[in-house]
Amino acid sequence: MEFETLATGYGLLEGPRTDEQNRLYYSDVRGGGVFRRNPDGRLETLIPERKSVGGIALNAGGGLIITGKSLAYWDEKTGQLRDLFAEWEGKPLFGLNDLTIDDQGSLWAGTFGCDINAFDFKSTPPPGSLFRIDPPGKITKLWEGVEVTNGLGFSPDRKLLYHCDSTTKAVWAYDVHADRTVSPRKLFAQLPEGMPDGMTVDVEGGVWVAVVAGQGEVVRFKKDGTLAQRIKVPAKTVTSLAFGGPDMCDLYVVTANNDQRELKGTVFRTRSEIPGLPVPKARF
Repeated sequence: MEFETLATGYGLLEGPRTDEQNRLYYSDVRGGGVFRRNPDGRLETLIPERKSVGGIALNAGGGLIITGKSLAYWDEKTGQLRDLFAEWEGKPLFGLNDLTIDDQGSLWAGTFGCDINAFDFKSTPPPGSLFRIDPPGKITKLWEGVEVTNGLGFSPDRKLLYHCDSTTKAVWAYDVHADRTVSPRKLFAQLPEGMPDGMTVDVEGGVWVAVVAGQGEVVRFKKDGTLAQRIKVPAKTVTSLAFGGPDMCDLYVVTANNDQRELKGTVFRTRSEIPGLPVPKARF
């Protein structure tokens, strides 16, 4: 697969998401900021300086939902941020990372169990949790024991929720019940090397995973968990990915570096023969 370079010069990029106008949203976890790339290549800074944004959701009523130290709604008309989920059981959150959205417009997001910026990834961290946040703000804890929460995505039939847990070096799956609770997670796929970061799902039920601490690649697992592809990316630290384009066959890949070191964190684009599965909008 050939990769086109779309934007460079960032820190650690995360949270890619495309809208119906084929505009790409993404964040810089370390450098701060949420950005939007237009189809003509024009770049916009939407939310300056906010750090640790690992997940971005489009909102049906306009604006964005973003993670960080809290889960927050961003109003594009006013530029203001409003917290939706900032504490649990009376204690501030250490932070939320990646997220996904279900057909009801609810957000599913994972939390950290410690300050991830102070964690060395050489030991098992205190566990975080998986939450569902229903509009306008009802919060339900679904699962505990997530070491380092990362990418989330639903299967095409919505009966499975996939969840990347980085330090376990695996992608896990929860059975999703009719009441949108989940069964205890089960192993879906083990990475051949490195750790999983962001992920996305295609229309065939294939699970695409960004690999950090490996050889710089994206891997695709079939819906039965078997490894189908290993795709080399021109960067060592591949952090997340998302489908877009009119046919949903554009694959956007974001990184924390580039084979050309001076380019730093980069947004790449390539083409997939299999279309991506559209992600619903939140309804906050």
